[in-house]
Amino acid sequence: MSETDSQTQPQGHSGPALGLGVIWAYCLPMIGMNGIGILSSIYLMKFSTDVLYIAPAAIGLILGLGRVWDAVSDPVAGYLSDVSKARRGRRRSWMYASALPILASTVMLWAPPAFITEATLVLWMGFAYILYETAATSFWVPHGALGMELTPDYHDRTRLFAYRHILSAVGLGLGLGAVWLVRTAEAPRAMALGVSLAGGVMVAAMILFAALRVPERKEFQGRGANKVTTAMRDVFRNPHGRLLALVYVLETFGTASIGTLAPYVMQYVVNAPDLTEVFILMYVVPALAFTPFWVKLSRRFGKKPMWLFAMSATTLAYLLMFFIASESYVTIFVVVTLLGAGSGCGQVIAPSVQADVIDFDEYLTGERKEGAYVSIWNLLRKAPAGITAMITGFVLQAVGFEPNAEQTEATKTALLALIGLLPATCYGVATLLFTRFSLDEAEHARIAEELLARRGKL
Repeated sequence: MSETDSQTQPQGHSGPALGLGVIWAYCLPMIGMNGIGILSSIYLMKFSTDVLYIAPAAIGLILGLGRVWDAVSDPVAGYLSDVSKARRGRRRSWMYASALPILASTVMLWAPPAFITEATLVLWMGFAYILYETAATSFWVPHGALGMELTPDYHDRTRLFAYRHILSAVGLGLGLGAVWLVRTAEAPRAMALGVSLAGGVMVAAMILFAALRVPERKEFQGRGANKVTTAMRDVFRNPHGRLLALVYVLETFGTASIGTLAPYVMQYVVNAPDLTEVFILMYVVPALAFTPFWVKLSRRFGKKPMWLFAMSATTLAYLLMFFIASESYVTIFVVVTLLGAGSGCGQVIAPSVQADVIDFDEYLTGERKEGAYVSIWNLLRKAPAGITAMITGFVLQAVGFEPNAEQTEATKTALLALIGLLPATCYGVATLLFTRFSLDEAEHARIAEELLARRGKL
C-alpha cells in the first residue's frame, strides 16, 4: 500500500478513494487503545492475583461483570451515536468525550492506593473496571461506526481496515512492551503507575487528534432508527447481520480469555515466563507481513473465501495449542504463526464485510445505523467474553491454582483446555456457519446502485 493508493479508483468504485491523511488520522487511536487493551487483557488478571493478591475468583468476577456491563451498554451507545446531533458530528462528539475518562480509569486500574484493605481493593478495582469499560465503549462504538461510513466502496473498505489492522498491531507491540515492563519490574506497582499514566495520556491525545481531523458524512446525519429496540430488531431481521452475530458469539466464547491465559501457560506449563512477550510479539510478524496480500487476495478471490481461510487457520492453531508441553517452543512457534496469519486476515476482511452488511440494512430500512450494528455485534462478542472470563477464574480456583508455585497436572490440563480445545471447537463451528454467507461483490454492487439512485445521485 502506497501514497498512490489514495489516487486510484478501484473497479466498480462509487466515489473517490480515501486519502491517506484521513486514513492515518482515523487509524491512529488504534495504537493507544490496543496498547492499553493488550496490557489489560494479557496481564490485568495475573497482576491482580500475583501482585495485588486478589483471589482469582474475585478478579474473574470483576472482569466478567465488567465485560457484561460493557456489552449491555454498547447498544445504548450505538443508538445514541446514530441519533446524536452535535456541531462536531454524531460520532466525533462521543470520541471527544471519551478521551479523559479513558485516561483516568486506566490509571485507577493499574495504580490502586497501596493503603486500602483487601475488601476495599476489590471494590476499587470493580469500580475502575466498570468506568474503563464505559469510557472505552464511548470511543469504540462511535469510532467503529465512523469507519463503516467513511467510504461506500466494496474494496476501498478493505484497504481502510488493512491500515487500521497495521496500526492495531503496532499498538499490540507497545502493549506487550508494557506487559514486560510491569512483569519484570522490581517494584511492579510503581512501574504499573508509570506505564498506565504514560499510556493513558497517549491514548487521550490520539483520540482527540482523530476526532479533530476525521470528517463525517453529512448525508447520514439524522438517519438513525427512532428507537434502540427498533435498531436491535433490524440487526436480527437482516439475514446477513444475523449470521455474523452468531459467528461472533461462537468465536468470542472460545477465545475471550486467550490473552489472560497466555502468561499462565507460559509460566506454569511451558516453564518460560520470560518468553511470554517474545512469543506473543511473534504473532505480530505474520499479521503485519501478510496484510497487503489479504487486500489483494480479497480483491481477486473475494472476501468470503479469504475470511474462511482465516477461520480455518485459526481453528488449526488453537487445536495445536492443546498439545503444548514444557519447553515446546517449536509447537508454540507454529501456533503463533498460524494465529497471526489467520487473525491478520480476519481483522482486515471482517470489518469490510460488516460495512457491506450495513449497506444491506439501508437497502431494507432506508436508515443508516452503523452505530447500532457495531454496538450489537460488540455486545454479542463481549457478553460471551464476560461469561468466559468468569468461567476462567472459577476453573482456576476449582482446580487448585496457586500463584507463583508449581501447578498440578490437573491445573495444567485445565489451562490447556481453556486456551486450546475450547476456542478450536468454537471456531470450527463458526467456520462451518460462515460458509452460508451470501452477500458477495455482485450482490453488493446491485444494492449500492439502488442506494445511489434513492439518494438522487444518479
